Amino acid sequence: MTNGPEPGTPRVEAPFASLTPRQVVAELDRYIIGQNAAKRAVAIALRNRWRRQNVSGDLRDEILPNNIVMIGPTGVGKTEIARRLARLAGAPFVKVEASKFTEVGYVGRDVESLVRDLVDVAVNLVRTEREEAVRDMAAERVEERLLDLLLPPVAPESEGSDGHGDSEGSRTFVVGSGGAELASRPGEGEDRRRRTREKLRGLLRDGALEGREVDVDVTESTLPALDVGAVGAESLDWNLSEMLQDMFPKRTRRRRVTVSEARRILLSEELDRLVDMDEVIEEAVERAETMGIVFLDEIDKIAAREGPVGPDVSREGVQRDLLPIVEGSTVQTKYGLVSTDHVLFIAAGAFHVSRPSDLIPELQGRFPIRVELHSLDEADFVRILLEPENALISQYQALVAAEGAELEFTRDAIEEVARIAAEVNRRVENIGARRLHTVLTTLLDEIMFGLPEEGAGQVLRLDGTAVRSRLARIVEDDDLRRYIL
Repeated sequence: MTNGPEPGTPRVEAPFASLTPRQVVAELDRYIIGQNAAKRAVAIALRNRWRRQNVSGDLRDEILPNNIVMIGPTGVGKTEIARRLARLAGAPFVKVEASKFTEVGYVGRDVESLVRDLVDVAVNLVRTEREEAVRDMAAERVEERLLDLLLPPVAPESEGSDGHGDSEGSRTFVVGSGGAELASRPGEGEDRRRRTREKLRGLLRDGALEGREVDVDVTESTLPALDVGAVGAESLDWNLSEMLQDMFPKRTRRRRVTVSEARRILLSEELDRLVDMDEVIEEAVERAETMGIVFLDEIDKIAAREGPVGPDVSREGVQRDLLPIVEGSTVQTKYGLVSTDHVLFIAAGAFHVSRPSDLIPELQGRFPIRVELHSLDEADFVRILLEPENALISQYQALVAAEGAELEFTRDAIEEVARIAAEVNRRVENIGARRLHTVLTTLLDEIMFGLPEEGAGQVLRLDGTAVRSRLARIVEDDDLRRYIL
């Protein structure tokens, strides 16, 4: 179990260290409309991660995260809040559907796999950060290696048997104007060779040699492909692949590739050399343990209802399997033992049929913070279409602009789209903001299909009348509304 850095070790500030709860809510407001109670709860939980890391002494280990359960209908922002929160924090984040653990009867996925997934995400996150830090150095090394491939160094024994450099083997090639190869002799001096190398460097940086072919030694694995089913893969030991790699050593093969492809291959090799994977794994495990966030979606699907037999038995079994992970336990992964004591768990569910009280008491107790997300109405839909930075209207305008056209919505058009979405939610099934996707897709079907042949270079303007006329038949027809919207 990792308890944090040793005393005296410089602490690397987490990306969210400077964000107060108010600032976290403000950041979430940029993408999510309403649901202030949920935003406040996750903002406090996020800040508490940083506060705990700055508590000294043994008390730090005693401060456990307050796990959260978000209750609300589908499409109101539960998943988006958790996803944006993890992006803000720069923290390892995994989203798991609780129903996955019961998909194949009671066999399903191994519950501990969510911890292994979390550590895998943490390793990838830390490795990416380390690679970005040394990418410039790696690029410089790749450039030198490419120059060596384009202008191989002259071997000492290539001077010829008589020592005068007259043999055919003493002939090398340098570059002329435009990158053309010219014959030369090594006796013409090291200065000319140095000038040639610099000329090649300039051409390489200008991209003039991207199509030139060079020979590169590529390391390949001889590990045979394993064909296992999804359930079988879960039951395999996660170290099996590493064991097989030791049994099947890697081999080196020379490939003739373009300079562009060689740069990609060599950059990967240089990053592997510059990034210490032992340090990456050590930091990733610590980050997963102290900053990891697990989002358990559809937790209401494993809530056991009344009845001693039937599928509810397996649902309760999944809850009992999840309980030690949420309570805090040590899980074996391919990177070593990982403790879940300080992992933040955020659960979410619609709870249309079941209730949070249908969960086993022990699991309920591990989610002390409960927030309810309200259903979205017509006014919320108008704000969702206009205010977020990734608003649907902006997305469709960007897609149409890619075809050389301009898409405009008047205010009454946006209000009409929101009204229709809210009405269909009331009369068919409430799927929250996801209804806006279906309404806009149906509304813009003709425009998106006609581009670029029709409408390119024009301003395509939609007002309330156009929206009503395009959607009138569907909205008025119950069958069409049910299956299209």
